[in-house]
Amino acid sequence: MIKGLMLAFAVLLAPSLASAETFVFTAIPDEDETRLQQRFQKVADYLAEELEVDVRFVPVKSYAAAVTAFRNNQVQLAWFGGLSGVQAREHVPGSRALAQGVEDAEFVTYFIAHESTGLQEGEGLSDAMRDMTFTFGSKGSTSGRLMPEYYLREHFGEAPEETFSRVGFSGNHSRTASLVASGAYQLGALNYTVWENEVAAGNIDTDRVNVVWETPQYPDYQWTIRGDVDERFGDGFADRVQQALLDMDDPELLDSFPRSGFIPASNDDYAVIREVGQELGLLD
Repeated sequence: MIKGLMLAFAVLLAPSLASAETFVFTAIPDEDETRLQQRFQKVADYLAEELEVDVRFVPVKSYAAAVTAFRNNQVQLAWFGGLSGVQAREHVPGSRALAQGVEDAEFVTYFIAHESTGLQEGEGLSDAMRDMTFTFGSKGSTSGRLMPEYYLREHFGEAPEETFSRVGFSGNHSRTASLVASGAYQLGALNYTVWENEVAAGNIDTDRVNVVWETPQYPDYQWTIRGDVDERFGDGFADRVQQALLDMDDPELLDSFPRSGFIPASNDDYAVIREVGQELGLLD
């Protein structure tokens, strides 16, 4: 009887013990979910080989869900945007930015316009945009909401809701591109790398929608890790994760981001994002 109880207890414990040995990460859902799963499963396989631990990628439905999963220790590492990374680190003491793409140190947002607006490529922000319809990406996106809203407020001197006749949130950058291309919204703001990927893949008809303005540069995406991973996975584990990310040089892996490589990052690199987030009331 006692042996049976002990065996049952061991069976119940097994899943929790197994999960304790699994390094779990997620990523903000800035593109179509199917693409994200394909892209990050390959990253999981790469990290498992480099770190010699079980690594699992867990998709989430929203930027807020990615931050919550990190906060609750459901994931220990995340590919965040600038704002979501700042939000996550605010909630988890000791967490730190490890690496950013070479391109992320000087990121930009594209403002795009449907042909029906009459706005020309490279025209810039103008009063002609007033009373048009406009869509951001996710509410928690740096390149799809935070920085474009900051520059809109700077240019027009008012909230976007006062400038445009209707303001929406598409949910992700790919969706922003398709909504503006279809004419569902006249204007939109999105991550420049997603735009260029969509154009290269033939998903966007540039005769129907074009880039009218490019923002100044700002820091964006980064890998952020929880501050307690060394306690769980061993001394120096966070540094090993950082090195594995910096050593990622497989062209297929890098193209899926797309990034030409990864460079070291620190929390201080995102001070300007924190500042703008506070100014717009997007940090708790």
